[in-house]
Amino acid sequence: QVQLVESGGGSVQAGGSLRLSCAASGDTYRPYCMAWFRQAEGNERERVARIWTGNGAKVYADSVKGRFTISQDNTKNTLTLEMNSLKPDDTRMYYCAAAGSDMRCDDKYWGQGTQVTVSS
Repeated sequence: QVQLVESGGGSVQAGGSLRLSCAASGDTYRPYCMAWFRQAEGNERERVARIWTGNGAKVYADSVKGRFTISQDNTKNTLTLEMNSLKPDDTRMYYCAAAGSDMRCDDKYWGQGTQVTVSS
C-alpha cells in the first residue's frame, strides 16, 4: 500500500504561481511512474503531467505545456508540480497518482486532492 498526500493548493490571481507537492509513504518501492491529474466538478479527470521515475521522462497535457513542470525528489519521496502563469481555467481539484509497482504504469494509488482556484 502507498499513501499519497497532496499539499500546496490555494487561491491565486491569474498570472500567479503555485507549487503542489505530493508526499508518498508506505511500501518501499519506486513506482514505475507518477502523475498529476485534475478535475472540475462534473467533468472527467484530466491528466496534467506524468513522469517516469526511472529515466525521468516527462509528458504534459497541451493545455499546460510551458507553464507547468513536474519533478520528483526520490530522497524525500515527493512529487512536485510547479504551476506558473495560472489561468482561471486551471481552477480544478488536483490529484497525484502513483503506479502500483516498479514495472507498470497503472495509476493504482491516488491522493485525496488539493484545490486550486485561479481568479481573473
